[in-house]
Amino acid sequence: TPSKMIHRLGKEINHEESVYYWCYKNNIPVYCPAITDGSLGDMMYFHNYNKPGLVIDLVQDIRAMNDEAVREKKTGIIVLGGGVIKHHICNANLMRNGADFAVFVNTAQEFDGSDAGAQPDEAVSWGKLRGNGSAVKVHAD
Repeated sequence: TPSKMIHRLGKEINHEESVYYWCYKNNIPVYCPAITDGSLGDMMYFHNYNKPGLVIDLVQDIRAMNDEAVREKKTGIIVLGGGVIKHHICNANLMRNGADFAVFVNTAQEFDGSDAGAQPDEAVSWGKLRGNGSAVKVHAD
């Protein structure tokens, strides 16, 4: 799964300035549904081209993330950026009738209809955030 791959990266990085290192040391899962979008995806492509058989199970991570959200009494979301990541964590909280707290930090504007540009009340309308919860969007880089 992507989270197991990131866990291994944290172990191999072995550097205290790395977030992944501290997640590895404290056994905190890091979910990345878009792990193939970028350099890691390119490396997986080339590795699999020369040595077929590498399979990354995204569904197992989606299930784990959704299960974690459903089990908790309260959940909070902090999203730096938007797109796939924001969509997946908000969707996980949809499974539990919405997150209790949210902070969205990005530069996206509402006028273009993007998920990143949406205000917190949009997530409330979909059940991704609770109507009685606390949410804020910070327009920042």
